[in-house]
Formats: sequence, C-alpha cells, structure tokens
Amino acid sequence: MIKVFINGQAGTTGLRIADRLKKRDDIELLAIADDKRKDESEIKKYINDSDITFLCLPDEAAVSAVSLLEKDNRRTKIIDASTAHRTNPLWAYGFPELSVELEEKIKTNQLIANPGCYASGFNAIVAPLVARGVISKEYPITCFALSGYSGAGKKAIAQYEDINRDKELESPRLYALAQNHKHLAEMQAISGLKRAPIFSPMICDYKCGMVVAVPLFSDMLEKKYSPESIREILAEHYAGKEIVKVRPLGYTQNMIGANNFEGRDDMEIEVTGNGERIVIISRFDNLGKGASGAAIQCMNISIGADEKKSLVIGE
Repeated sequence: MIKVFINGQAGTTGLRIADRLKKRDDIELLAIADDKRKDESEIKKYINDSDITFLCLPDEAAVSAVSLLEKDNRRTKIIDASTAHRTNPLWAYGFPELSVELEEKIKTNQLIANPGCYASGFNAIVAPLVARGVISKEYPITCFALSGYSGAGKKAIAQYEDINRDKELESPRLYALAQNHKHLAEMQAISGLKRAPIFSPMICDYKCGMVVAVPLFSDMLEKKYSPESIREILAEHYAGKEIVKVRPLGYTQNMIGANNFEGRDDMEIEVTGNGERIVIISRFDNLGKGASGAAIQCMNISIGADEKKSLVIGE
C-alpha cells in the first residue's frame, strides 16, 4: 500500500487529487486533522511517514515544506505543484512526454516539479519543435491562451461564482500585461528558447479548460514548413502516447472551444493555418493535465503503476 499525503488538500488541485486517489485500492491517503494543517511538526511527521507527498501550496510554503524532509529520508517522493522548483535542475520536470530523459528522471528522482498549466500547453507545442531544429532557439515566439477561472484559485472562483459579481467578469479579461507571468521562466527554460516569449493569457467566464496557441511564420522557421509537415513532426514525437494526442489536420473546423476537456486529464494538439502562417493549438483541462492530472501521472510513473491509473482519458 502506497502512503500518500496531500499538503494543501483544501485547494483546487489538492481536492481533485484526493478525489481521484480515494477510489484506489493501492493507495492509503494520510489525513491530517484540520486543526493541525498549519502545525509544522505535524506536517513534518506526515511528510516523512509518506511514500508520496503532494505539495499543493503557494511557492513560499512549498519551499518550507520541502525543508521538512529529513536528510536521511530516501523513501518519500515529493511532487510539488507550486512554481517554486520548476526550473531547478535538481528536480524532475513532470511532463514525461517531452523526452525519454524526462520520463526516466520522473521514475528515479525523489523530487518532482509539477508543470504549470499554461506552460504545459506551451511546452507541449514548442519544446519538440525546438529540439528537432524546426524552430530556432532565437525565434521571437508569441503565445496567447484562454483559461477557465478555476486556474486562478479559490479566491477567483468565489469572485466568479458570486451572484453579485462585477459585470466585467462576464467578459474575457487579458492579464499579465507587464509580461511577467509566473510561468514564463519554465516556458523558456523547458522549451530551450533563448528569449522569453511574448505571452498574453486571458481568464474567462467558465470554470475549467484551457487553450494555448502559438502562431508561426513558416518563412521564419529553419526551413519552410507546411501545416502538414509540422503536424507530422509532432505526431512522430507523440507517437504511442495516450495522454497527449496529435489530431489529424482539419480535425476541428472553424472554432476550437476551450472548455471541451473539462474533467479530463489528457491533452490534444492541433495544427492549423496555411502555407504562410501556422497556428499550433493545445487544448486540455487546466486542473487536469495542467495540474492534478499531471501530478497523478507523475506519481504513477514514479511508483511503477500504469501512468493512466485514476485519470480520465478521452478518445
């Protein structure tokens, strides 16, 4: 029986991890008492008694929680859902589909950094194309994205679901206007780009789901590529992967909805556009492959279970 402790179980990511894992017969969920949730000595005991600890905490609290891991503890694996460790080379970056090396590091490393939601959609597109020399590391990448409001946490959820909410919340809202979004560091580091992309995310009036889009000028690539050839390269990269799927050209006609993957833990990629301008789009649930689903997938890999166990995967 694998002992699992979720530090931060009351948040959106922690709640979904707990909901998925409570149905398993190979997992024992360690439940800390409500009045002990901020008791450092109690948290330390639960972390070091577990086989897997998920950290569903703000960055500073996650760093503090990692420090509670006893120096001689080589058993407990930490899966951190915060931003704190995603570009730290001592940590495994939790997107196994990006490379064989990453998947192996997730299997063997004690410390695993769960990717950010926007970064997952971005790196799923850009990292394989940079690695294969399709996109230069110097390419001035632009990325725009839509997210449901659940990605902004409990406070934002309460704002959006308040019957007396501000009328502005009825419309999509562009944010991170100063180009300082917290996911930018991992978007650049994991993709291998030499410059951070221009990133324009929007939060919208629906609860779950995300679309991340990266436009490319074909004549600015390392050689001229068509949508067909880009799609073929991505399909080859993700061949045999069941959680990230590359759709055929023309799979979606005209419009791609951002909320269609709500409740799912997989991701799809589509290549659209024409011979001059190509737009590559990833679609997934920001709480699924963008958060709790990715964390559970990493746990499954690290304990030698089927990576899809407990996950909701579509066709």
